[in-house]
Amino acid sequence: MNYLLKIENVTKKISGNTVLEDINLELYNQKVYGFYGANGSGKSMLFRVMSGLVKPTVGHVWVKGRKLDGNYSFPESIGVLIESPGFWPNYTGAENLKILASIKNKINEEDIRNSLQRVGLEYNDTRNYKKYSLGMKQRLAIAQAIMEKPEIIILDEPTNALDENGVELIRNIILEEKDRGATILLASHNKEDINILADEVFKISKGKLESSHEK
Repeated sequence: MNYLLKIENVTKKISGNTVLEDINLELYNQKVYGFYGANGSGKSMLFRVMSGLVKPTVGHVWVKGRKLDGNYSFPESIGVLIESPGFWPNYTGAENLKILASIKNKINEEDIRNSLQRVGLEYNDTRNYKKYSLGMKQRLAIAQAIMEKPEIIILDEPTNALDENGVELIRNIILEEKDRGATILLASHNKEDINILADEVFKISKGKLESSHEK
């Protein structure tokens, strides 16, 4: 068993509609995997299943040889950005991250400060989250995904709402996290993100994994 994450015969149906169909996939350490496809193709649902947020109708998800099930619902070391995460609107960015960090108590205040600085946010910014611009909200979402130095990082459209400098910053962070040893799963409408960052690229169409190629 060399894989980090394995998707085995996964199908997901919602209200009779097949959202994912017979997905099989093995992902390995310290790689960036790119996923592309049209809106509604199943990328976000696949990420939800991989992260334990959604249970497949059929099939299994394995993380480091351990099956996600009722007793082991989520991977132990994972950071996730899928669509728009829910932050507390009346707290600052730093306060939000402190609350999230208190769940596992794996990191300290300096780790939070460093994560904010890496994405271009100020630790001492007194503005509440509700006053953040879209770009600042996206940066905070990425900060929460990386702050605990997870083994698996899932990023669904990480460069949304970012200007050119922000896009370049996040691309560099993704490569830094790979160098640290993380495995990154990346979905983006920006094909340039995929082309620049991904070691292996997968195409998803109508819930099916259609093709893959290594770069």
